[in-house]
Amino acid sequence: MAHNILKGVYTIAPTPFEENGSVDKSSLATLTRFLIDLEIDGITVLGVMGEASKLIDSERDQVITSVVEAANDQIPVCVGTSHGGTDGCIALSRRAEELGASALMVAPPQLKTGTDEALLSHYLRVADAVTVPLVIQDHPTSSGVTMSINFIATIADRSPQCRFLKLEDEPSPRKASQVLMANPNIEIFGGLGGVMLLEELKHGCMGTMTGFAFPDILKEIHTSYMSGDIDGATDIFYRYCPLIRFENQPGIGLAIRKNIYQRRGAIKTAYARQPYVPLDKETLTDLTDLLTRLKLD
Repeated sequence: MAHNILKGVYTIAPTPFEENGSVDKSSLATLTRFLIDLEIDGITVLGVMGEASKLIDSERDQVITSVVEAANDQIPVCVGTSHGGTDGCIALSRRAEELGASALMVAPPQLKTGTDEALLSHYLRVADAVTVPLVIQDHPTSSGVTMSINFIATIADRSPQCRFLKLEDEPSPRKASQVLMANPNIEIFGGLGGVMLLEELKHGCMGTMTGFAFPDILKEIHTSYMSGDIDGATDIFYRYCPLIRFENQPGIGLAIRKNIYQRRGAIKTAYARQPYVPLDKETLTDLTDLLTRLKLD
């Protein structure tokens, strides 16, 4: 599939589970159709907030297959294939492409001697093993690896498949400007739950790839901004900032996101696999109040 599919607003989709903890394939289909109806630009599965680390290989296949089948070529599907070893990442990446992935999202492996040369070798080997584009995930909080500006600029030049960056190294707007100054051919997605979306767009990001249970709001902001209606995009962003901030709380963000998707009828249950922090009664009350005040209930 052409590399120009990687643009705009991609949603990091949660992985829905049945109450018994098994993968909920019917909700995967429902969620995919729900997101298509919202007219977002793409779906990313098996990210950090997709609980990828809690799935076994057969369950990963179930998630990819269910979403790809439900998407039915109406929307591209990006699949997270990060792994601590290069060979493992290649195996996951080839399998995802075999099952229909349009693109891959790959975080860097943790390296005790995390040199640019070692990371470069890792990504080039993965890119050579597949034909679809790679989204390089720069999120030091989850990966433990901080990518240098020079590395990001170099990998994009060495492999056109790797010129897509999911930038979540804070402060993301400043790094976006630095990356584009080093290599203007890089295509940057913002992230971080949309908290810095407006500023990321101002600093040259072409879109966002993030989890937020109202991706249609992010799409509206992005569409307004890209059409030149900066004031309109700003008004929308600041209207919904309280919800973006609330959902992005460390430790309970996944539980909030799943609860909202359940309320919106996109998934059957808000079940998350252990370990996770469940929502307390007070937080649920706060969430209901916020959604009511924003007229999103």
